Amino acid sequence: MPRRRLRSLGPGSHDSSHRRPVLSLLGTAPTMTAVADPSSPFTSPVFPVGVRRLAAHPNPALAVLVGRTGPVTVANESGRVTGDALIVRPATSHCVSFAERGADVIYLNGLDFPFSAPLAVAATGMLPQLAARAIGGEAEAIAELRARLGLGAAPLPANMAAIVRTIQADPMARMPQTELARRLGVERTQALRRFKAATGLTFRAFKLWSGLQHAARQIEAGVLVRTAAMDAGFADTAHLSRSFRAMFGLSPSAAIAGLGESGPSPTPEDRRASK
Repeated sequence: MPRRRLRSLGPGSHDSSHRRPVLSLLGTAPTMTAVADPSSPFTSPVFPVGVRRLAAHPNPALAVLVGRTGPVTVANESGRVTGDALIVRPATSHCVSFAERGADVIYLNGLDFPFSAPLAVAATGMLPQLAARAIGGEAEAIAELRARLGLGAAPLPANMAAIVRTIQADPMARMPQTELARRLGVERTQALRRFKAATGLTFRAFKLWSGLQHAARQIEAGVLVRTAAMDAGFADTAHLSRSFRAMFGLSPSAAIAGLGESGPSPTPEDRRASK
């Protein structure tokens, strides 16, 4: 898909830890959700992270991280970027560290990284507040965030959009490559190339990512990891755990343990404003 580089939100790598934590504007931490944008077939899953550090991992999609009580830092061999809200390049391995109570992440499935920076940029202007509202579940904010970071993104053809929706809605369906080719009306190899060009992920990786989103929501809801693994199409618990760690940088058990620490603390400014 053709993309136009976003110029008005130029990259930044400054430390903005002196600013008020953005998510304190929300008052409560989000739960694992997958919100649909009416103008796009892609969901924008939100994941709460209640730990202080994530091991090296590549994001499967463009991600926006918002710290709850302080800055977020992402780092790899190319350098480090710190800010209250960060926009992180997909498919690039990196570690993440958070202030107390962690952060929240919204994945903007289907969007390219609109900057030239090798790892991430600090969100500026109204983007941090917009990301916080999107993480809080506001459909209009999600649509606006996707529009700002996806300027120039061409809409998917109707048949491709239907395929994306089907996979996201039911990971257990395990759509085979032959079905993908049949729906697109082309031979298998060409269908796989078209799918990757449209989604940014290979057909296999997109199905795995959709299954992980489904499993993560079930785990947060209290479903046993073993049951969540089977319901999301994984062979067993070990398969889910390996995939979970590879994509999120922590194990399912660590994610569960961190959920109890996920609520943001109100700042003194918040307390004064609420009186």
